[in-house]
Amino acid sequence: MQREPWEEALAQRMAGLTGTDARDWYLTYRARHGMLAVLEAVRATCGGGEVLTQLFTCCTAVDPILAAGLDPVYGDVSAQTCSLDPALPLLGGRTRAVMLQHTFGIVDDASSQELAEKAHAAGALVLEDCAHCVGRMARDAAGAPLADVSFHSFGVEKMLPTLFGGAVWVNPASEAADAMRAVRERLSSLPAPGAREERLNASYRGTNRVLVHLPAALSRPLRRALAAVGAFNPAVSDEERLGKVSRAPMRATRFACEAALAALEGHPASAESRRQVVGAYRGLLADVPGVEVPAAALRGEAQPLLRFPVLLVDARSADAAEAAILAAGCYTTAWYRPELGPGVLDAAAYRVPADRSSLRVNDRLVAGIVNLPTDIPADAAPRVVSALRASLADPIA
Repeated sequence: MQREPWEEALAQRMAGLTGTDARDWYLTYRARHGMLAVLEAVRATCGGGEVLTQLFTCCTAVDPILAAGLDPVYGDVSAQTCSLDPALPLLGGRTRAVMLQHTFGIVDDASSQELAEKAHAAGALVLEDCAHCVGRMARDAAGAPLADVSFHSFGVEKMLPTLFGGAVWVNPASEAADAMRAVRERLSSLPAPGAREERLNASYRGTNRVLVHLPAALSRPLRRALAAVGAFNPAVSDEERLGKVSRAPMRATRFACEAALAALEGHPASAESRRQVVGAYRGLLADVPGVEVPAAALRGEAQPLLRFPVLLVDARSADAAEAAILAAGCYTTAWYRPELGPGVLDAAAYRVPADRSSLRVNDRLVAGIVNLPTDIPADAAPRVVSALRASLADPIA
């Protein structure tokens, strides 16, 4: 594939960040578009079937499965990682791929390796969702990446202060040679974006700034109207809350590549800042009754998490905690409350099971998860934890 200079520069930067080869990186309009292109290639090569994934995620991580003509099957998550529990026996002969998601940026190599080994033993691919931890991958004891394909996002509210773009890494050591050949061919053949896509990327920040300052009664219908006529690309469109993917897959715009390149210059400092905040939370939350922290977020060296998750006893407590943190002057939002965030418009389209008996941990997390911000100075962490403590002491407030 002949790359534009800005694409080549970003591929080289991602390769340097991950210790991989730039030739194995492909840049896409959004990470979800790269995921769709890969799943289309998998279906064309391996046939129809299932993709094992989780409900504790964003709907845009499931939309590509549906849009590619595959069937999502939802496994329960582990309370230790907030990601698929590798102990669950859900892999079958029709499983084409398993989604290994590093929720909140928690990369747990041990559970990731267990899941990857089971997936490969069942003849399924391992597709790694690194949307929350750009540039970091799950690795085995020798340091080799575990996934067959890895997706990284430069989108809204991710690790970089960018708005659009995604990167897909294809593992040259994957044993699924036919599938990987098809994946590379599909990604290499993606069309380049046009002038309209460039304009939409470049104008997003200004348009969104206007929309968020309008009254909600005006802003919401105007946002939908602009998206409907293709004049605005929301972070998640109504179409994408119905099990579809807005726009056909295409390569990344020059705007997105150059924005990601600029942001990556400051990424080491930003990641270190987040790591310090995570370290502060780990100490401050050690003795708070009624607060459960996923064990993987506490093990080993502090990771630069996108958000620091804490699990409270119920939705009422979680709502009170979020309100208290906002009142303390620290921005936070309720990720994955509801599941398939920001919530879907047609649960049937997503094949959400009516029987929830196999999703007990998922349902606990959806009810009580609270996301503590990590994009704050480390000395602001005590203020966040104080607000959390106060909300637990007086949930009515």
